[in-house]
Amino acid sequence: MDSGRLFYFCHMENILLFDDPSIRGSLLPFTFTRPVADIRIGILKISEKWEKYSRKTVSYLTQDYLQKKFPRSEGSLLAVNGAWLPDSNSVEILRNLGENQSLYFGKTLLASYIGETEKNLSIAAEKEIVQIETVPDMLLKTWNIFQFNGAEIRKDFSLITQGRKSEKLKDPYTQVYAPENIFIEEGAVVKAAVLNAENGPIYIGKNTEIQEGALIRGPFALCEGSTVNMGAKLRGDNTVGPHSKVGGEISNSVIFGYSNKGHEGFLGNSVLGEWCNLGADTNTSNLKNNYAPVKVWDYVKGGFTNTGLQFCGLMMGDHSKCGINTMFNTGTVVGIGANIFGDGYPRNFIASFAWGGAAGFSTFQFPKFKETAIAVMNRRKVEWTDIEEEMLLKLFEMSKNYRIWEKNS
Repeated sequence: MDSGRLFYFCHMENILLFDDPSIRGSLLPFTFTRPVADIRIGILKISEKWEKYSRKTVSYLTQDYLQKKFPRSEGSLLAVNGAWLPDSNSVEILRNLGENQSLYFGKTLLASYIGETEKNLSIAAEKEIVQIETVPDMLLKTWNIFQFNGAEIRKDFSLITQGRKSEKLKDPYTQVYAPENIFIEEGAVVKAAVLNAENGPIYIGKNTEIQEGALIRGPFALCEGSTVNMGAKLRGDNTVGPHSKVGGEISNSVIFGYSNKGHEGFLGNSVLGEWCNLGADTNTSNLKNNYAPVKVWDYVKGGFTNTGLQFCGLMMGDHSKCGINTMFNTGTVVGIGANIFGDGYPRNFIASFAWGGAAGFSTFQFPKFKETAIAVMNRRKVEWTDIEEEMLLKLFEMSKNYRIWEKNS
């Protein structure tokens, strides 16, 4: 190892996680409201993984309208592709990267040092190009979030629990399988549940609650302040982000945080953003009747694209909600700030700030949306800020072309 390169990396206090323009669009609607690296997959967000592996702080290089909420640190920085899912080897690779080198996998830029005045990574192509030898884990499509979630839970579990001791399970009526694969944080309460970690680890976060009769199979992550309701059936490869409530049946799904799917109904092979709510008996289809590969809306293409997957459920952006007994067709994509209700199957692409369902849509006007969002956030004691409002108002304007009914009115 070149000692000069190691010195440069070690004295770099911050990693700048950048949005790759060739990837970000394929992760909409989730990247409407966050940089790529703010996506949760496994137990942690991508940014949190980099912080723990590198032991450095992180900042973001993202869209202009997101930059206030997700600021960039000052000074010269090591810029790293925000879609790169790190492991213990990733930091070692970066330690060997020189100031005048750029790390690539094929044509994909993975890392390069960036100066304080540089607003993008165009200079990276002018440096000496170093090709990575191993295939990096990359988040390239929305469905990768649930697809890779089980593997990421395993990686994060090892990262978080290494050298630490789990809290003891105090409830004598909870049945546990493979207790060595279960980690319980301080303040967690588990009552009369079944925890089966034979097929993957179970992580129970700080101040969480698992209520009576819950059946949980690993890999599973329950993040800080979240609740598993009575009788829930969580089948495996599931992540419940912080301050969320879940119930009913869930399989291979990721809930970013501050969202509720608290009642009966099925959620499978799906991803929910933050501040989402699924009404009682909401069901998501994750398999077509003819077993054909699932197609989903592609914001880059402006049409539907074939995922190549037999199983793919709901992709719901931040601040979207649905009423009781809502039925979502296979591979439905919902933008941000939508409010869905009524009988029948709504269309399988629902634009941001849509209001309605199978009978048709109108626009969830921003003042009414804001009123609802503030009420929801207040319940979690989270403040609605001017920065949040500016970002969401910008998105309201940006998304109007998808609300085709506005053009016909």
